[in-house]
Amino acid sequence: MRIGLDVGGTKTDVVAVTPAGEILARARRPSGWGAEAVVTTVIAAVRELAAKSGIASSSLASIGIGVPGQIVPGTGRVTHAVNLGIDDLDLGAVVGTALGVPTTVENDVKAATRGALALRGSGRGSLAYLNLGTGVAAGIAIDGDVWRGARGAAGEIGHISIDPHGPECPCGQRGCIEAYAGGGSIARRWGVSGDLPVRDVFDAAERGDARAIELRDGLAFGVAAAVRVLVLSADVDTVVLGGGLTALGDRMLRPVLSELETRAVASPFLRSLHLPDRVDVLAPGSPAAALGAALVGASTHEQETLTRG
Repeated sequence: MRIGLDVGGTKTDVVAVTPAGEILARARRPSGWGAEAVVTTVIAAVRELAAKSGIASSSLASIGIGVPGQIVPGTGRVTHAVNLGIDDLDLGAVVGTALGVPTTVENDVKAATRGALALRGSGRGSLAYLNLGTGVAAGIAIDGDVWRGARGAAGEIGHISIDPHGPECPCGQRGCIEAYAGGGSIARRWGVSGDLPVRDVFDAAERGDARAIELRDGLAFGVAAAVRVLVLSADVDTVVLGGGLTALGDRMLRPVLSELETRAVASPFLRSLHLPDRVDVLAPGSPAAALGAALVGASTHEQETLTRG
């Protein structure tokens, strides 16, 4: 049995996956803050899922963990995971030792890219997974393999500036894709407290609130720009939208597709790319990141076993 976890800033999603890639069980629990609390959360989530599902510890072949932040190549060390309060943590070693199971750590968006491939049932062709959550980032997969680039930064498109006169971004630039389409940026610019500020923005826009309409249109502008960047730079077959903002469903998707169509009106080249037809959305609540983490963990364990053998 393979275990996969998606450790987010507010929740941790954990799944048990069979050797055939089928999700056998799933659970969620709140995420801890800080290195020690994150380790405690991961270990407790694995034990809870195993107990609830009747999975014996001896049947666990591997654990994969998807986390935000940078992963030191070839290790399970996480750095700069600011949404989890982690500066530097060898998460793979700590969890693997505590549970006695080989543990692999992967960036959460890259893990979700692997999971999106599996959920779509296609290992061939090309796909970009565009994560729309607190921030914006993407993963790119070519013929089933996640493309990392020279330094692991492939797909980090959130801080591409698309308007030098646009809203300020925490990265120091203006008009970044994330400044327009990131949930955290939208919430800061909206400035009204609430459990789901982006949904509140859409609700207010539908009531005619001018500032909310500007923010909603800006989100569509940012997401459409991200789609164009991914297609024009990697010519992927499909751009799959995922992350918390996709819970808005058609309320978000329709303005994005409309923005893509509007921008293509004056450009025969853009029209020839049929960008709206290349956009897809994961089902709400999809376990893409946790599933992808499980698959990454299983693949890494199998490769290491073959190398040792």
